[in-house]
Amino acid sequence: MKKLLCSFLLFRFFSIAIAQENTDFKRNEIKGNALMLVFGNFEATYERLLNEESGIGISAGISMVNDIEVKFALTPYYRFYFGKKPAAGFFAEGFGMLNQVDDYVYDNSGTTYFESRKTITDFAFGIGVGSKWISKRGVIFEINAGIGRNLFSEYNDNRDYEFIGRGGITVGYRF
Repeated sequence: MKKLLCSFLLFRFFSIAIAQENTDFKRNEIKGNALMLVFGNFEATYERLLNEESGIGISAGISMVNDIEVKFALTPYYRFYFGKKPAAGFFAEGFGMLNQVDDYVYDNSGTTYFESRKTITDFAFGIGVGSKWISKRGVIFEINAGIGRNLFSEYNDNRDYEFIGRGGITVGYRF
């Protein structure tokens, strides 16, 4: 009986020690999207890690040049991580995106056809995938891509941006 009790107590001690070791990690990340910056769009992201397998975050992007049709995007997201390190490795995400685009709207009523350019604000739901790597010092490198569908515009049937993309190559820091 003593051997069984000692074995149980040893097992319990080591399981608690291992569990406590894995729950102590930094939970905040701040990142910048280097790929979008190359194309003239500034995007910054904050992510809060909920546990070792999931996190929530928000990205804000704004166009710095007139040639880009997506003028503004605010994107909250939820990620689930499949890697061995806490909140790293391959991930899948679900996101919502409030976006503002300069879009072409087409009208083909009867004998006339015209195209006009309008700034349209819409909201999209979407999914994405990616991968995140983190160094021992907390430097983050991430690649991600996703697609969402705009939902609420009155011009949904006659516009270019029925679907909207999300993606990037980001660099950041976990603290």
